[in-house]
Amino acid sequence: MTQPASLALHTSALTSLPLLARGKVRDNYAVGEDRILMVASDRLSAFDVIMGEPIPGKGELLTQMALFWFDKLGHIVPHHLTGERPESVVSPEEAAQVRGRSMLVQRLKPIPVEAVVRGYLAGSGWKEYQATRSVCGVPLPEGLSNAAKLAHSIYTPAAKAAVGEHDENITFERTVEMIGPQLAAQIRDISIRLYEEAAAIALQKGMIIADTKFEFGLTEAGELVLMDEVLTPDSSRYWPVEGYAEALARGENPPSYDKQFVRDWLEQAQVSGKPWDKTAPAPRLPQEVIAKTAAKYREALQRLTA
Repeated sequence: MTQPASLALHTSALTSLPLLARGKVRDNYAVGEDRILMVASDRLSAFDVIMGEPIPGKGELLTQMALFWFDKLGHIVPHHLTGERPESVVSPEEAAQVRGRSMLVQRLKPIPVEAVVRGYLAGSGWKEYQATRSVCGVPLPEGLSNAAKLAHSIYTPAAKAAVGEHDENITFERTVEMIGPQLAAQIRDISIRLYEEAAAIALQKGMIIADTKFEFGLTEAGELVLMDEVLTPDSSRYWPVEGYAEALARGENPPSYDKQFVRDWLEQAQVSGKPWDKTAPAPRLPQEVIAKTAAKYREALQRLTA
């Protein structure tokens, strides 16, 4: 396994390719008309706000984990990887910026739906359940607690937001209005299958995937393709099996392999003596939070690929 480089990359600066967009974590560059170089930076976003401090090695760990899952789940749905080396499309002096943290992928027409699947009740789903006893229009039984395992995986989509804005939870019916019934149902069914197969693999490694989100695009021929990142700690809530039962009994968030550690710290953070309002700029992350978050990402990949 490649060891992450010690120098953090907050923002890539390639000049050999045209910049298409900078997302919360990834910088995307055009490679001709049909491909994109996706560079995973060490930026971290929480509550849809990009933190000012990078998490060293995070981009490489995210990329390695995404490649692991694309390989494991490729039999379910095609993915966007081209199989070409990312270093082959940049100048030699820029290779260090992309090595180990990039994917060279097909250029697709993105579908404006975040395909969220939940196997456990946590995060925004838990908050919505407390108020409505449902999540994104999916009714759930009374008496569930924070971090409870659901009887069945549920599909709770969201509408993609612009950088700096919050994704909006929506109903399945709303996705039908947005993209049509056939494509909406295809994405829902594939997403649930992807989640359930991945969750079974992770459980064998002693990890729970509480929830995750997938993104899809269409080829010019109309074929559905899995794209962006997949089942990384940035797009998924990972919990170790050990400690889960105790946290459930207390009604608390279980120990986490993802950025929930940062989210929990930010919930308590103050700016100018007042609780942070979850808008930019974010509070400055202490070195201890940065180091512990980096360690969580490393442990997740090591445990999954061991």
